[in-house]
Amino acid sequence: MDRALLHRRPAMTVAVVDIGTNTALLLIARLGPDGQIETLLDQQRVPRLGRGVDASRNLARESMDRLLTVLDEYSSLSAPYHPDKTLLFATSAVRDAANRDEFARLIFDRTGFVLDILSGSDEALWTFRGGISGVAGDGPFTVIDIGGGSTEISVGSRSGISHHISLDVGSVRITERFFRSDPPSDGDLEYAIGFVEDELMKASKFPLKGTALVGVAGTATTLAALDQGLQEFDAKKISGYRLQARRVEAMFRDLSRKNSADILALTTMMKGRNDIITAGSLILREAMMHLGFAECVVSERGVRYGIALRELR
Repeated sequence: MDRALLHRRPAMTVAVVDIGTNTALLLIARLGPDGQIETLLDQQRVPRLGRGVDASRNLARESMDRLLTVLDEYSSLSAPYHPDKTLLFATSAVRDAANRDEFARLIFDRTGFVLDILSGSDEALWTFRGGISGVAGDGPFTVIDIGGGSTEISVGSRSGISHHISLDVGSVRITERFFRSDPPSDGDLEYAIGFVEDELMKASKFPLKGTALVGVAGTATTLAALDQGLQEFDAKKISGYRLQARRVEAMFRDLSRKNSADILALTTMMKGRNDIITAGSLILREAMMHLGFAECVVSERGVRYGIALRELR
């Protein structure tokens, strides 16, 4: 329970759409006045809106069209729940795009909803709030969210966060920038590792000692499924799963030697992620190694849950 958000508003139902670099997520949740979240519907689609954004700094029209099609589907899925409020927000890919205003207009014309483009700081804050809402204990916590375009690292407790940063390393960004073959060559991996290490240094002076590392978003949940041999998403087995650093290292090494077709065959959870999970596992491995964490507690919740909790204010 997040004490910083208690007793703000009466119970309400919200629909939250998280528009990321790789995925578009729909959460429909009932929020209790005491800060509890009851998940009514949780859906994922993979339109990869941010394809090519790292190089071009623009959202491609075909990528925007794929996302708009997903929003049409999400509108139909949300209707039977009669949400009191519908919230649409975007993160790294849209934040970095020069044509983000055009994209926001397209969404408003299609849906009637105003797109909230989160800053890196806001994304880190609400990722922390959402991530720890699905984890037991009072903390302190370090929350890491490895997205497609960026990685957010936040440190704090249930009463608030003390440090946060948004780094320009994500699974899509690293794949597009450094991996020139499938699977990536040793040279590609070395360049990527060096870049990620340099970015992680920006968080190295955070007060991390004694905190529990909490991993949210697709990289952490997919690796948790892979480590358990799960063929499909199972929230009960993934939420709270403890990923050991040695297992993250082993999975990264194994994935880095496979091409994306072979990775896709490992589990159905790889669909839409099979060509970027090597980069995601690389980022998590480097974070655990260089920030000093032996394990990572996985939360299936993330920034969309934080944005839902924001409504209790």
